Amino acid sequence: MSHRFAAVALSAVLLAGCGGPAAVPGSPAPATTSAAPTESKTLTVITHDSFALSDATIAAFKASSGYDVKFVAPGDVGTLVNQLVLTKDAPLGDVVYGIDNTFAGRAISEGVVRPYASPALPPGAAAYAADDKDSLTPVDYGDVCLNADTGWFKAHKLAVPETLDDLVKPEYKDLLVVENPASSSPGLAFLAATVGEKGDPGYLDYWTALKTNGVKVVKGWTEAYTVEFSGSSGKGDRPLVVSYNSSPAYEPATEALTRTCFRQVEYAAVLAGAQNEVGARKFVDFMLSATVQAEIPKQMYMYPVDPDAKLPADWLAHAAVVNDPIEVSIDALAAGRDTWIKAWTATVVG
Repeated sequence: MSHRFAAVALSAVLLAGCGGPAAVPGSPAPATTSAAPTESKTLTVITHDSFALSDATIAAFKASSGYDVKFVAPGDVGTLVNQLVLTKDAPLGDVVYGIDNTFAGRAISEGVVRPYASPALPPGAAAYAADDKDSLTPVDYGDVCLNADTGWFKAHKLAVPETLDDLVKPEYKDLLVVENPASSSPGLAFLAATVGEKGDPGYLDYWTALKTNGVKVVKGWTEAYTVEFSGSSGKGDRPLVVSYNSSPAYEPATEALTRTCFRQVEYAAVLAGAQNEVGARKFVDFMLSATVQAEIPKQMYMYPVDPDAKLPADWLAHAAVVNDPIEVSIDALAAGRDTWIKAWTATVVG
Protein backbone atom coordinates (compact mmCIF):
# COMPACT_ATOMS: atom_id res chain seq x y z
CA MET A 1 0.00 0.00 0.00
CA SER A 2 3.06 2.26 0.07
CA HIS A 3 2.85 5.38 -2.09
CA ARG A 4 6.15 6.52 -3.57
CA PHE A 5 6.87 10.22 -3.47
CA ALA A 6 9.50 12.19 -5.34
CA ALA A 7 12.57 12.23 -3.12
CA VAL A 8 13.94 15.31 -4.83
CA ALA A 9 10.81 17.33 -4.12
CA LEU A 10 10.72 16.29 -0.48
CA SER A 11 14.40 17.07 -0.05
CA ALA A 12 13.76 20.59 -1.27
CA VAL A 13 10.89 21.01 1.20
CA LEU A 14 12.91 19.68 4.09
CA LEU A 15 15.97 21.78 3.29
CA ALA A 16 13.80 24.87 3.10
CA GLY A 17 11.66 24.12 6.14
CA CYS A 18 13.90 22.53 8.77
CA GLY A 19 15.52 24.87 11.23
CA GLY A 20 19.05 24.75 12.56
CA PRO A 21 22.37 24.19 10.77
CA ALA A 22 22.58 21.17 8.48
CA ALA A 23 24.97 18.42 9.50
CA VAL A 24 27.81 17.70 7.10
CA PRO A 25 28.63 13.99 7.02
CA GLY A 26 32.19 13.33 8.11
CA SER A 27 32.63 16.67 9.87
CA PRO A 28 32.86 17.03 13.62
CA ALA A 29 29.75 18.05 15.54
CA PRO A 30 29.63 21.79 16.23
CA ALA A 31 30.76 22.95 19.62
CA THR A 32 27.95 23.34 22.10
CA THR A 33 27.31 25.54 25.07
CA SER A 34 24.82 25.04 27.85
CA ALA A 35 22.23 26.86 25.70
CA ALA A 36 23.07 25.28 22.35
CA PRO A 37 21.24 22.16 21.15
CA THR A 38 23.36 19.05 20.74
CA GLU A 39 24.12 17.48 17.36
CA SER A 40 25.83 14.31 16.18
CA LYS A 41 26.20 12.30 12.97
CA THR A 42 23.54 9.79 14.02
CA LEU A 43 19.83 10.35 14.63
CA THR A 44 17.95 7.62 16.52
CA VAL A 45 14.17 7.71 16.15
CA ILE A 46 12.02 5.78 18.65
CA THR A 47 8.55 4.81 17.39
CA HIS A 48 5.66 2.50 18.19
CA ASP A 49 5.42 -0.64 16.09
CA SER A 50 2.74 0.77 13.77
CA PHE A 51 4.99 3.51 12.37
CA ALA A 52 5.12 3.39 8.57
CA LEU A 53 6.19 5.77 5.83
CA SER A 54 7.24 4.94 2.27
CA ASP A 55 10.87 4.04 1.59
CA ALA A 56 11.20 7.04 -0.72
CA THR A 57 10.04 9.46 1.96
CA ILE A 58 12.42 8.07 4.57
CA ALA A 59 15.29 8.04 2.06
CA ALA A 60 14.64 11.67 1.19
CA PHE A 61 14.81 12.70 4.86
CA LYS A 62 18.07 10.79 5.32
CA ALA A 63 19.57 12.42 2.23
CA SER A 64 18.48 15.95 3.09
CA SER A 65 19.50 15.77 6.75
CA GLY A 66 22.85 14.06 6.18
CA TYR A 67 22.39 11.92 9.30
CA ASP A 68 22.77 8.21 9.77
CA VAL A 69 19.11 7.67 10.73
CA LYS A 70 18.19 4.63 12.79
CA PHE A 71 14.68 3.52 13.81
CA VAL A 72 13.90 1.60 16.99
CA ALA A 73 10.38 0.24 17.67
CA PRO A 74 10.11 -1.37 21.13
CA GLY A 75 6.38 -2.20 20.86
CA ASP A 76 2.96 -0.58 21.13
CA VAL A 77 2.44 2.86 22.65
CA GLY A 78 2.26 1.54 26.22
CA THR A 79 5.49 -0.39 25.84
CA LEU A 80 7.06 2.59 24.10
CA VAL A 81 6.34 5.00 26.94
CA ASN A 82 7.37 2.46 29.58
CA GLN A 83 10.74 2.03 27.86
CA LEU A 84 11.25 5.79 27.64
CA VAL A 85 10.55 6.17 31.36
CA LEU A 86 12.80 3.26 32.34
CA THR A 87 15.71 4.60 30.25
CA LYS A 88 15.28 8.34 30.79
CA ASP A 89 18.67 8.65 32.50
CA ALA A 90 20.29 7.05 29.42
CA PRO A 91 17.82 7.78 26.58
CA LEU A 92 17.23 5.19 23.87
CA GLY A 93 17.37 7.85 21.18
CA ASP A 94 16.91 11.46 20.17
CA VAL A 95 13.29 11.82 19.07
CA VAL A 96 10.07 9.88 19.53
CA TYR A 97 6.93 9.45 17.45
CA GLY A 98 3.82 7.62 18.62
CA ILE A 99 3.11 8.79 22.18
CA ASP A 100 -0.66 9.32 22.20
CA ASN A 101 -3.00 11.25 24.47
CA THR A 102 -3.72 8.20 26.64
CA PHE A 103 -0.02 8.13 27.67
CA ALA A 104 0.98 11.77 27.06
CA GLY A 105 0.52 12.78 30.69
CA ARG A 106 2.91 10.12 31.89
CA ALA A 107 5.59 11.02 29.34
CA ILE A 108 5.39 14.68 30.35
CA SER A 109 5.28 14.12 34.13
CA GLU A 110 8.22 11.70 33.98
CA GLY A 111 10.31 14.30 32.14
CA VAL A 112 11.21 12.11 29.15
CA VAL A 113 10.52 14.82 26.55
CA ARG A 114 11.97 18.28 25.97
CA PRO A 115 9.66 21.13 24.82
CA TYR A 116 10.01 22.23 21.21
CA ALA A 117 7.79 24.67 19.34
CA SER A 118 7.96 23.50 15.73
CA PRO A 119 7.68 26.30 13.15
CA ALA A 120 6.17 23.68 10.82
CA LEU A 121 3.03 23.19 12.95
CA PRO A 122 0.08 23.91 10.64
CA PRO A 123 -2.50 26.55 11.58
CA GLY A 124 -5.24 24.94 13.63
CA ALA A 125 -3.13 21.96 14.72
CA ALA A 126 -2.48 23.59 18.10
CA ALA A 127 -6.00 22.47 19.03
CA TYR A 128 -4.54 18.99 19.49
CA ALA A 129 -1.74 20.15 21.81
CA ALA A 130 -1.06 18.07 24.92
CA ASP A 131 -0.28 21.13 27.03
CA ASP A 132 0.60 24.82 26.69
CA LYS A 133 4.36 24.22 26.96
CA ASP A 134 5.01 22.54 23.57
CA SER A 135 6.02 19.34 25.36
CA LEU A 136 4.64 17.22 22.52
CA THR A 137 3.95 18.10 18.88
CA PRO A 138 0.67 16.76 17.42
CA VAL A 139 1.18 14.85 14.15
CA ASP A 140 -2.01 12.92 13.48
CA TYR A 141 -5.28 11.80 15.03
CA GLY A 142 -7.97 9.17 14.64
CA ASP A 143 -11.31 8.43 16.20
CA VAL A 144 -11.69 5.04 17.88
CA CYS A 145 -15.31 4.04 17.29
CA LEU A 146 -17.51 1.02 17.25
CA ASN A 147 -17.82 -0.39 13.72
CA ALA A 148 -20.83 -2.35 12.52
CA ASP A 149 -21.24 -4.90 9.72
CA THR A 150 -24.24 -3.26 8.06
CA GLY A 151 -24.91 -6.28 5.84
CA TRP A 152 -25.22 -8.55 8.87
CA PHE A 153 -27.72 -6.24 10.55
CA LYS A 154 -29.76 -5.93 7.37
CA ALA A 155 -29.82 -9.70 6.90
CA HIS A 156 -30.94 -10.20 10.49
CA LYS A 157 -33.53 -7.37 10.32
CA LEU A 158 -31.97 -5.71 13.37
CA ALA A 159 -31.30 -1.99 13.72
CA VAL A 160 -27.65 -0.97 13.91
CA PRO A 161 -26.94 0.29 17.45
CA GLU A 162 -26.16 3.97 17.80
CA THR A 163 -24.96 4.52 21.36
CA LEU A 164 -22.97 2.82 24.09
CA ASP A 165 -26.24 2.23 25.96
CA ASP A 166 -27.62 0.26 23.02
CA LEU A 167 -24.87 -2.34 23.43
CA VAL A 168 -26.27 -3.65 26.70
CA LYS A 169 -29.74 -4.29 25.28
CA PRO A 170 -30.76 -7.97 24.97
CA GLU A 171 -31.04 -7.83 21.16
CA TYR A 172 -27.28 -7.13 20.92
CA LYS A 173 -26.20 -10.02 23.15
CA ASP A 174 -23.03 -11.83 21.95
CA LEU A 175 -22.50 -9.41 19.05
CA LEU A 176 -19.58 -7.24 20.28
CA VAL A 177 -15.84 -7.91 20.28
CA VAL A 178 -13.41 -5.46 21.94
CA GLU A 179 -9.67 -5.27 22.53
CA ASN A 180 -8.08 -5.62 25.96
CA PRO A 181 -7.11 -2.11 27.17
CA ALA A 182 -4.09 -3.55 28.98
CA SER A 183 -2.55 -4.67 25.68
CA SER A 184 -4.22 -2.60 22.96
CA SER A 185 -4.25 1.10 22.10
CA PRO A 186 -7.79 1.11 20.60
CA GLY A 187 -8.89 -1.05 23.53
CA LEU A 188 -7.61 1.58 25.95
CA ALA A 189 -9.25 4.35 23.91
CA PHE A 190 -12.60 2.53 24.10
CA LEU A 191 -12.20 2.08 27.85
CA ALA A 192 -11.53 5.82 28.09
CA ALA A 193 -14.71 6.45 26.06
CA THR A 194 -16.74 4.49 28.60
CA VAL A 195 -15.16 6.46 31.45
CA GLY A 196 -15.91 9.72 29.65
CA GLU A 197 -19.50 8.69 29.02
CA LYS A 198 -20.32 6.94 32.31
CA GLY A 199 -17.90 8.50 34.78
CA ASP A 200 -15.84 6.82 37.46
CA PRO A 201 -16.91 4.40 38.93
CA GLY A 202 -19.99 4.24 36.69
CA TYR A 203 -17.91 2.79 33.84
CA LEU A 204 -17.46 -0.43 35.86
CA ASP A 205 -21.22 -0.91 36.13
CA TYR A 206 -21.42 -0.40 32.39
CA TRP A 207 -18.72 -3.02 31.74
CA THR A 208 -20.46 -5.42 34.09
CA ALA A 209 -23.57 -5.03 31.92
CA LEU A 210 -21.50 -5.55 28.75
CA LYS A 211 -20.01 -8.71 30.22
CA THR A 212 -23.48 -10.01 31.09
CA ASN A 213 -24.51 -9.23 27.50
CA GLY A 214 -21.74 -11.41 26.10
CA VAL A 215 -18.94 -8.99 25.12
CA LYS A 216 -15.87 -10.86 23.83
CA VAL A 217 -12.40 -9.58 24.75
CA VAL A 218 -9.32 -10.34 22.62
CA LYS A 219 -5.72 -9.17 22.87
CA GLY A 220 -5.50 -6.64 20.06
CA TRP A 221 -6.99 -4.95 17.00
CA THR A 222 -5.74 -7.46 14.44
CA GLU A 223 -7.49 -10.37 16.13
CA ALA A 224 -10.64 -8.36 16.84
CA TYR A 225 -11.05 -6.87 13.38
CA THR A 226 -9.58 -9.41 10.97
CA VAL A 227 -10.58 -12.60 12.80
CA GLU A 228 -13.65 -12.00 14.99
CA PHE A 229 -15.45 -9.24 13.09
CA SER A 230 -17.97 -10.46 10.51
CA GLY A 231 -17.53 -7.39 8.31
CA SER A 232 -13.87 -8.04 7.52
CA SER A 233 -12.06 -10.53 5.32
CA GLY A 234 -11.85 -12.87 8.30
CA LYS A 235 -15.64 -13.34 8.25
CA GLY A 236 -15.96 -13.83 12.00
CA ASP A 237 -19.27 -14.12 13.80
CA ARG A 238 -19.33 -10.77 15.66
CA PRO A 239 -20.91 -7.86 13.72
CA LEU A 240 -19.73 -5.16 16.17
CA VAL A 241 -16.07 -4.31 16.82
CA VAL A 242 -13.94 -1.52 18.27
CA SER A 243 -11.96 0.00 15.40
CA TYR A 244 -11.56 3.44 13.76
CA ASN A 245 -13.82 5.89 11.97
CA SER A 246 -11.59 5.44 8.91
CA SER A 247 -12.04 1.65 8.80
CA PRO A 248 -15.13 1.78 6.53
CA ALA A 249 -12.90 3.29 3.83
CA TYR A 250 -11.38 -0.17 3.50
CA GLU A 251 -14.52 -2.19 4.25
CA PRO A 252 -17.32 -0.15 2.60
CA ALA A 253 -20.03 -2.58 3.78
CA THR A 254 -19.41 -1.37 7.32
CA GLU A 255 -20.09 1.84 9.20
CA ALA A 256 -18.60 3.64 12.19
CA LEU A 257 -20.97 4.57 15.00
CA THR A 258 -20.08 8.21 15.50
CA ARG A 259 -21.74 8.58 18.92
CA THR A 260 -19.32 6.04 20.44
CA CYS A 261 -15.98 7.61 19.45
CA PHE A 262 -12.92 8.66 21.43
CA ARG A 263 -10.33 10.85 19.71
CA GLN A 264 -6.77 9.50 19.81
CA VAL A 265 -3.98 12.00 19.05
CA GLU A 266 -0.39 10.94 18.26
CA TYR A 267 2.62 13.14 18.95
CA ALA A 268 6.29 13.54 18.10
CA ALA A 269 8.79 14.98 20.59
CA VAL A 270 12.43 15.69 21.23
CA LEU A 271 13.69 13.34 23.94
CA ALA A 272 15.28 14.85 27.03
CA GLY A 273 19.01 14.10 27.00
CA ALA A 274 19.09 13.67 23.20
CA GLN A 275 22.58 13.42 21.73
CA ASN A 276 21.26 14.99 18.52
CA GLU A 277 18.68 17.59 19.47
CA VAL A 278 19.18 19.49 16.21
CA GLY A 279 18.31 16.35 14.25
CA ALA A 280 15.43 15.57 16.58
CA ARG A 281 13.87 18.95 15.85
CA LYS A 282 14.32 18.36 12.12
CA PHE A 283 12.52 15.03 12.41
CA VAL A 284 9.59 16.64 14.23
CA ASP A 285 9.39 19.24 11.44
CA PHE A 286 9.64 16.42 8.87
CA MET A 287 6.60 14.68 10.37
CA LEU A 288 4.65 17.90 9.78
CA SER A 289 5.86 18.37 6.19
CA ALA A 290 3.27 18.33 3.41
CA THR A 291 4.57 15.06 2.00
CA VAL A 292 4.41 13.16 5.29
CA GLN A 293 1.04 14.63 6.25
CA ALA A 294 -0.39 13.51 2.90
CA GLU A 295 1.08 10.03 3.35
CA ILE A 296 -0.21 9.38 6.88
CA PRO A 297 -3.75 8.20 5.96
CA LYS A 298 -2.66 5.40 3.65
CA GLN A 299 0.43 4.41 5.61
CA MET A 300 -0.78 4.70 9.22
CA TYR A 301 -4.57 4.99 8.78
CA MET A 302 -4.76 8.22 10.79
CA TYR A 303 -5.84 11.74 9.91
CA PRO A 304 -3.09 14.36 9.42
CA VAL A 305 -3.24 17.40 11.70
CA ASP A 306 -2.73 19.60 8.65
CA PRO A 307 -6.28 20.50 7.55
CA ASP A 308 -4.99 21.25 4.05
CA ALA A 309 -3.55 17.75 3.53
CA LYS A 310 -5.42 15.89 0.79
CA LEU A 311 -7.27 12.81 1.98
CA PRO A 312 -7.66 9.66 -0.16
CA ALA A 313 -10.84 9.49 -2.22
CA ASP A 314 -12.05 6.36 -0.40
CA TRP A 315 -11.73 8.18 2.93
CA LEU A 316 -13.82 11.06 1.64
CA ALA A 317 -16.44 8.61 0.39
CA HIS A 318 -16.63 6.15 3.30
CA ALA A 319 -14.84 7.34 6.46
CA ALA A 320 -17.22 8.66 9.10
CA VAL A 321 -17.03 12.30 10.14
CA VAL A 322 -16.92 12.61 13.93
CA ASN A 323 -17.95 16.06 15.12
CA ASP A 324 -18.45 15.40 18.83
CA PRO A 325 -16.11 12.69 20.17
CA ILE A 326 -16.27 11.58 23.79
CA GLU A 327 -13.56 13.47 25.68
CA VAL A 328 -11.31 12.67 28.62
CA SER A 329 -8.55 15.17 29.42
CA ILE A 330 -4.89 14.22 29.30
CA ASP A 331 -4.60 15.01 33.01
CA ALA A 332 -7.53 12.71 33.84
CA LEU A 333 -6.07 9.97 31.64
CA ALA A 334 -2.70 10.28 33.35
CA ALA A 335 -4.26 10.15 36.80
CA GLY A 336 -6.73 7.35 36.16
CA ARG A 337 -5.39 5.11 33.39
CA ASP A 338 -3.62 2.45 35.47
CA THR A 339 -6.41 2.31 38.06
CA TRP A 340 -9.06 2.01 35.34
CA ILE A 341 -7.21 -0.84 33.61
CA LYS A 342 -6.69 -2.71 36.88
CA ALA A 343 -10.34 -2.34 37.89
CA TRP A 344 -11.51 -3.26 34.37
CA THR A 345 -9.37 -6.40 34.42
CA ALA A 346 -10.79 -7.49 37.76
CA THR A 347 -14.34 -6.80 36.59
CA VAL A 348 -14.30 -8.14 33.04
CA VAL A 349 -11.50 -10.71 32.84
CA GLY A 350 -11.48 -11.81 36.49
